[in-house]
Amino acid sequence: MLRRRNTKHYRRLKESARVLVHARLGYFNAFYGHTVGKVFIKNTKSRWGSCSSKGNLNFNYKIVLLPPEVADYLIVHELCHLREFNHGPAFWSLVAAACPNYRAARAALRAIERI
Repeated sequence: MLRRRNTKHYRRLKESARVLVHARLGYFNAFYGHTVGKVFIKNTKSRWGSCSSKGNLNFNYKIVLLPPEVADYLIVHELCHLREFNHGPAFWSLVAAACPNYRAARAALRAIERI
């Protein structure tokens, strides 16, 4: 029964999440200028987002439920993986360029995960 309710929740919020992600990707990518492949909104259990080697970006549909600054951090994080496919210093410099408060947003995301 829990799975069924989760699927309904996903279907209800998926399109809102898609609209949010595309709008914010457009906003931030005007700064970065990366080539974005496809964008997927998924019902994942343990990931908020990911970036494939083909340049596709994946986001959890629950991004639409996050505070705006945390959702923006998540979008910038995955967008920056299009240039730096790791979490090294160059990656975090890219993130900080568009999201200077990324440390606080990252901490907030981790706190939300523990709920």
